[in-house]
Amino acid sequence: MSRKHYSTEQTINLLRQAEVLLSQGKTIDQMCRSIGVSNQTYYKWRSKYGGLQMSQAKKLKALEQENQRLKKAVAELTLDKLILQEASKGNF
Repeated sequence: MSRKHYSTEQTINLLRQAEVLLSQGKTIDQMCRSIGVSNQTYYKWRSKYGGLQMSQAKKLKALEQENQRLKKAVAELTLDKLILQEASKGNF
């Protein structure tokens, strides 16, 4: 079975559909089958994106990207620092 990768917006739309189906009286299993995801995926999405609006989700995505960029910058600077410390000791 191939994996499907949903964007944040698609995920929020599927969660909205799930809420509608649950309010119509469907069980969680029936709802998951109708939107095409597993129960685990539904609960994971609900814990991460539950109650978010589209604008909030876009801000979350932008913050995650910024966080990744900053982590990469810190890792590069740490490596540079370690190299300079090693070179200043004369152990090269």
